[in-house]
Amino acid sequence: MEKREFRKNAADMIYLTACVINNKKPRQERIDNLDLPKLFEVCQKHILTACVAYALESVGIKDNDFTQAKEKAIRKNILLDAERGNILRKLEAEKIWYMPLKGSLLHDWYPKLGMRQMADNDILVDSEKMTKVRDIFLESRYICEHFGQGNHDVYFKEPVLNFEMHSSLFSSAHIGNLYGYFNNVKARLIKDKTNDYGYHFSDEDFYLFMLAHEYKHFTGGGTGVRSLVDTYIFLCKFKSSLDWGYLNAELDKLGIADFERSNRELAIKVFTLKQLTLEDKRLLDYYVMSETYGNIDNVVRNGVKYRGKGSKIRYLIYRFFPPISFLEGSVPWVKKSKLLIPVAYIYRFFRGATVNRKKVGSEFKQLGNQ
Repeated sequence: MEKREFRKNAADMIYLTACVINNKKPRQERIDNLDLPKLFEVCQKHILTACVAYALESVGIKDNDFTQAKEKAIRKNILLDAERGNILRKLEAEKIWYMPLKGSLLHDWYPKLGMRQMADNDILVDSEKMTKVRDIFLESRYICEHFGQGNHDVYFKEPVLNFEMHSSLFSSAHIGNLYGYFNNVKARLIKDKTNDYGYHFSDEDFYLFMLAHEYKHFTGGGTGVRSLVDTYIFLCKFKSSLDWGYLNAELDKLGIADFERSNRELAIKVFTLKQLTLEDKRLLDYYVMSETYGNIDNVVRNGVKYRGKGSKIRYLIYRFFPPISFLEGSVPWVKKSKLLIPVAYIYRFFRGATVNRKKVGSEFKQLGNQ
């Protein structure tokens, strides 16, 4: 799809999403000009298909693709919720502390079941019990897709059960102060009253983590429109009760105060259908063209901006010789001894030249186009 068409259908997606999350009926003149196949394609890119399906149904449109996507989202959410309950009970039995993360809670705050589509379940657990957590999943007939790489392990079971079990919320390789701020996060968690080993954030700390998570993606490959929907949904539910004095102080510590303000203001304007300024439109376009999981163009542009401090040469040096904190995340065995550091750099080089050749080639191509 051409970029012009993509943007036009993204505008329709945003309008329909704004209507349905605010319980408003879309205007007929907007409905008459929809291109449903292209709208569906854009919604899939932003994981807002179920949301838009509800909006279409509110005006009597039951398109097969949208309806199937919505029903699939409902089924998957129900399955993930049920299985999360099973996993949490097993963590309780093994006396492992845990905290379900963002999406597991956010989807309940959307107006209707399945409206927030879920790809997986993210759970923070005791970092000293990751091997026992793996045993729990293997005994439950999951496949372990990643273990001991970065700050989370990945498990999958057919047909749709995906779990990411986090030993920490961020890694030391992430931009800014995210890792440092959330490194000892358990100290700020609140004990659940209904179980023995479960924890949760305060509303303010939930918002801080949600923003930090989006900032991580925003300054990497980019993040899509659904992150703005999440912000809007959260603010509708909690804005009036939040301690903004605490939040402003903590946002300064995190170094994301400007990001929070622009993200919040844009989300409110977009989903209350307010007039956007030119700067608002530019920022919204970044979300639109990033899609849900970002793109290589953003990775390189943001890499030069944040990692290279505006210099392509500095960025290349960073990519070839990343700091030890990054190296430990991408090559975990380097933690065993400092003597392995030179070997790890050589390993990364050959892995990039062989296994990740296409990805590295795309990155260098985009760097040349910057």
